[in-house]
Amino acid sequence: MLSVKKTRRTAHLLTEKVNPRTINIDELSCSEIIDLISGEDREAFEAVSRERDAVSRAAEMVFRSLESGGRVFLVGAGTSGRLGVMEAAECPPTFGTDPQTVQAVMAGGRDAVWESVEGAEDSPTASVKALRGKKLSGDDVVLGIAASSGTPFVVSALEYARAVGCATVLICCSEPEDVSADLVIPLLVGPEVIVGSTRLKAATATKMVLNMITTAAMVLLGKTYGNLMVDLKPASSKLIDRAGRIIMDICGVGEEEAASLFREAGGNLKVAVVMKLGDLSREESVKLLKENGGLLKKTLANVSGGTESP
Repeated sequence: MLSVKKTRRTAHLLTEKVNPRTINIDELSCSEIIDLISGEDREAFEAVSRERDAVSRAAEMVFRSLESGGRVFLVGAGTSGRLGVMEAAECPPTFGTDPQTVQAVMAGGRDAVWESVEGAEDSPTASVKALRGKKLSGDDVVLGIAASSGTPFVVSALEYARAVGCATVLICCSEPEDVSADLVIPLLVGPEVIVGSTRLKAATATKMVLNMITTAAMVLLGKTYGNLMVDLKPASSKLIDRAGRIIMDICGVGEEEAASLFREAGGNLKVAVVMKLGDLSREESVKLLKENGGLLKKTLANVSGGTESP
């Protein structure tokens, strides 16, 4: 039996309330259940729309941190933590970032990504220990992800981050209570289809916001050319094919020439584009990109034979 003293009271949280629209879900047909869930999911989109300004501010905070050489830490437990893991894992192949640039801090560690680690979210010291181990500095940003807003693992991480001088953001799905963060994004999606199952609407809304924050920050950093993924890491046949098509689109060349340029550029998409449009060698292209902060659009504007923006 749980100790009352150690049990965190959560009945008052929005995410723990009973949803009156789904009380009879166990009496519905499969198609009716799907329709019900689909209808409830609209609240996730509405909740995100209401917090547009806060999400924009968070993206700007992340951009400023990364621009100055800082890092981003996504801290969470359970589903919230796994969303952070997923976001951090996608940044290197999509935007060519170093794996250390955007990192996840998951309650219970790597094992908790695959299986539930009971009680990990209740530790107020584990997240602080993890952030200390990563040598957190004032240049970094810590994003706490907690549907309930009060997960001890997340709250303590935010408190420690603020003490260090980091910018801090809390993404939650209940009204926050005494949370130490510079910015709070309350995604009030309402009670879940299944009471307390925040892997549903809460997770959907949270994933949308994480997508927006990281994508906006990376675009501001020049990690795209128009909407093309020019900083991708060609680590799979799909991404190699995509890189070739991007070179074709930007340079106006055929498939064979794009493949040849990509090989000559050592598998670096941006170098291949500068080589072609600037009529430069690989070494000259690498140097010019470096001089322009790795920004393809800026680099092309500074070479003869450059191309117009897409």
